[in-house]
Amino acid sequence: MIYEMRVYEAVPGRLPDIVKRFETKTLAIWEKHGIKQAGFFTTMVGDHSQHLTYFLAWESLADREKKWGTFMADPEWHAARAETEKNGPIVARVSNQLLAPTAFSSVK
Repeated sequence: MIYEMRVYEAVPGRLPDIVKRFETKTLAIWEKHGIKQAGFFTTMVGDHSQHLTYFLAWESLADREKKWGTFMADPEWHAARAETEKNGPIVARVSNQLLAPTAFSSVK
């Protein structure tokens, strides 16, 4: 398994909109494409109170490329994104990292 950590920096004041989009729209579309989430987090204490951080679990880089590509091309995703951004952008910046668990990690 490999894991992807993605961090969404919200446009100021729009973090609740990002969280709502994942909860009510994105997760169902991911399920359709076989994308597995491994956790979602907001910053409780620290410098990044406008960040949503989440992890995705992939079987391999090829698995990620295939499933993420079909998700990004899905008209349902494009419609959901357009609907949730009708009052302007909600995401200022996205960063991601692909991570491999160490031999001693509790997550494999």
